[in-house]
Amino acid sequence: MTVLKEELYQKMSAAIVEMEEDLVAELSRQAVREGIDAFEAIDQGLTPGMERAGQLFEEEEYFVPELLMCADAMNAGIDILKPHIKADEAKVKRKAVIGVIEGDTHDIGKNLVKLMLETGGFDVIDVGRDIPAAEFVERAKSEGAELICVSTLMTTTMDAMAYVISILKEQGIRDRFKVIVGGGPISPGFAAKIGADGYSRNAAEAVRLAHKLFEGKDL
Repeated sequence: MTVLKEELYQKMSAAIVEMEEDLVAELSRQAVREGIDAFEAIDQGLTPGMERAGQLFEEEEYFVPELLMCADAMNAGIDILKPHIKADEAKVKRKAVIGVIEGDTHDIGKNLVKLMLETGGFDVIDVGRDIPAAEFVERAKSEGAELICVSTLMTTTMDAMAYVISILKEQGIRDRFKVIVGGGPISPGFAAKIGADGYSRNAAEAVRLAHKLFEGKDL
């Protein structure tokens, strides 16, 4: 990465943390003018800024109003960059179901993962937040999805993630789906313990993991 790109990404990230929506939009337009890869700009510029805002929220330095303003700033950049993402629209896309597990309503991280999966070539069905385990399974089946992504930011709802996998096993369809879990309290060890196929600590990693899980598999 060139120094100029690195500086631009740092400015984009900082502008999100500072809730400067107009500046994020201008920096995103600059990225487009300079021919910078739009997916990379989201991954390296916007996403780290939103992740930092999320950390400040967890540390109680930011509260809901600040977090929403950061999200608005990020979305302003996404609106400009997303149309410039290079994607092979002719390709058949794999389907993914994504949501926040029952008992949790924090969805900023989930929304970031959804965006990055979409820009990474997946057709994403967002079931929302505070969603029962059974609904993840039923939607994955009805939509013909191959990937189920479950998130939480609360330790009290972690065990509910395991129910998604339990239901798949009970119905004899576990091998039809890849299951990824993520969120603040989640770890690779927890993912392995409940039998998930993988864990991601951020949105960009989720896309890389999803592609890795389907490597060499025909659509």
